[in-house]
Amino acid sequence: MQINFKELTILELFNNYPYARDFFSENFIPIEGLEHLTIDEALENIDEDIIEDRAINIEVFKVHLLEYIEMMKSFYTDEAIEAHNITILPGFYKDGSKENYDELEIKSGEIICIVGPTGSGKSRLLADIEWAANKDTPTKRTVLINGKTLETKERFSASNKLVAQLSQNMNFVMDLTVEEFLDLHASSRLVENKDDIIKNIFDKANDLAGETFKLDTPITSLSGGQSRALMIADTAILSKSPIVLIDEIENAGIDRKKALELLVSEEKIVLMSTHDPILALMGDKRIIINNGGIDKIVDTSDEERNILHKLEKLDKIMFNMRNKLRYGKKLEFEEEIENA
Repeated sequence: MQINFKELTILELFNNYPYARDFFSENFIPIEGLEHLTIDEALENIDEDIIEDRAINIEVFKVHLLEYIEMMKSFYTDEAIEAHNITILPGFYKDGSKENYDELEIKSGEIICIVGPTGSGKSRLLADIEWAANKDTPTKRTVLINGKTLETKERFSASNKLVAQLSQNMNFVMDLTVEEFLDLHASSRLVENKDDIIKNIFDKANDLAGETFKLDTPITSLSGGQSRALMIADTAILSKSPIVLIDEIENAGIDRKKALELLVSEEKIVLMSTHDPILALMGDKRIIINNGGIDKIVDTSDEERNILHKLEKLDKIMFNMRNKLRYGKKLEFEEEIENA
């Protein structure tokens, strides 16, 4: 890699590579008050007594700095495997019999809903996909990515980034504002145009949330719906993971349709476990889970799309009624129906 030590300032270096600050500190290089200078200028301004006392070799330090930044980039930069399609090969039901399908192929940009009774095995299917199962999970399924099984290092590497998972419960514990949280995440990904990315995520999150929030809102004070909206927008825009697994989204207090449209617009493969008929019919297909396995695969029909349109109309009525009740307004049923 190339860093122009004669032109890049210390401050610019830290903005581009935040972890470089630690390297200066760990090597006892005093640069306080010199951040406005170029790297070379700052190093030349270190007192000679300090250089001698700490046995600092400037040229060796610069070589090691480059090596350190290169190493840290390998840790922080996403190395997501491209997933244009997923193929799920059958495993076994809880009773040991083989699952009732030949294979299931899911393509980029598709929404697949997973439905079934509580405890039927929906989360197990999501877990098999997340781990790119190779007959080594309780179901003995095989999950192919782009037509092939992943190597062990691809499946279990911390830098894999194949899957982003949005769970039912999202609780922040860091004492940060929304802007600080997004800045931290964007900086760790070394993205360009960081300010634009942060604004885009913030705007999309507020578009999804039932109740808006601000950049200076502490993330610990976000409601469940606001937290989910923020993480969906963050996953869609900032995460390079090609597969998004969602475990229950119906009670999140967000605009569900917009959330799915945002994820699909970023060419994600979306798999969603749900009990909500509206979400189930939004999918291109739905996987029916029973007895721990895939019992049936159903394509959403044109007739069901018409049913979905009617359900969305009813959902809008309910949404408007909830909002009116929140603000102390009285409800008139006929008026709500007419305005829907």
